[in-house]
Amino acid sequence: MTVSPARPWHGVLVATALPLTEDLRVDHGRFAEHCAWLVENGCDGVVPNGSLGEYQVLTPEERRKVVETAVAAIGGDRVMPGVGAYGSAESRRWAEQARDAGCGAVMLLPPNSYRADERSVLAHYAEVAKAGVPVVAYNNPIDTKVDLVPELLAKLHGEGYVQAVKEFTGDVRRGYRIAELAPDLDLLVGADDVLLELALSGAKGWIAGFPNSLPKACVRLYRAAVAGDLETARELYTLLHPLLRWDSRIEFVQSIKVSMDVVGRYGGPCRPPRMPLLPEQEAAVRTATEKAVAAGLV
Repeated sequence: MTVSPARPWHGVLVATALPLTEDLRVDHGRFAEHCAWLVENGCDGVVPNGSLGEYQVLTPEERRKVVETAVAAIGGDRVMPGVGAYGSAESRRWAEQARDAGCGAVMLLPPNSYRADERSVLAHYAEVAKAGVPVVAYNNPIDTKVDLVPELLAKLHGEGYVQAVKEFTGDVRRGYRIAELAPDLDLLVGADDVLLELALSGAKGWIAGFPNSLPKACVRLYRAAVAGDLETARELYTLLHPLLRWDSRIEFVQSIKVSMDVVGRYGGPCRPPRMPLLPEQEAAVRTATEKAVAAGLV
């Protein structure tokens, strides 16, 4: 089992897929087992209730229990829940729930019900920071339409509102600009298919999707990348990239769950409005996963 880092957002943190039964109930027993299996296979922690965890379609009770299940399975210092919500007060309540459950940090999207300006973003993060648990910002302007540009991140960090950022724009130049403007703000890789590029720019962690199906290979890739072992990292990255790029597509939840099914884990269905992959999409994910397994990446 890996040792939890001093900062709970360092290392490989898995944005956990959430197992649902065939009638679309949350299978908390399977989820607990999955969290434990990920840590046993080298991952440093989990990030439940993110988009990959389908938090938007959970009831408040389900969402609360997901956090508590993960904490009971692997310990709160390894659990960094997503606390995104339409309102700042609601996000703060979720941060307080995570704090009270024993979590070491939370991950927070900017306001995402409208295209917020800078004042609104600062106020949003200030409100959630009052919960007293370290906050990792999640920059995903593709979905939220709010871009946490390096200059704004520097302000958020300077005010003490955020300690790190999950960077999901795909712009690999941003790591260097963030380091210039806020050298103590930890950069976390947010999209699987730019892992190597952002690791080389100084990332301290990876909030990752595909360790849900191939944790050992993904952990080896990350460790090699941050250690500067480019020979190992490039070989693994080339082999895994046909899968990793699905993390940046709109079907990322379904594709990761299919990949889990292929390797013998339980991915299972998604709740509507997410639909199953089209046959050609599923075939592509299955083929890429089978090739990774054949190459020994299990």
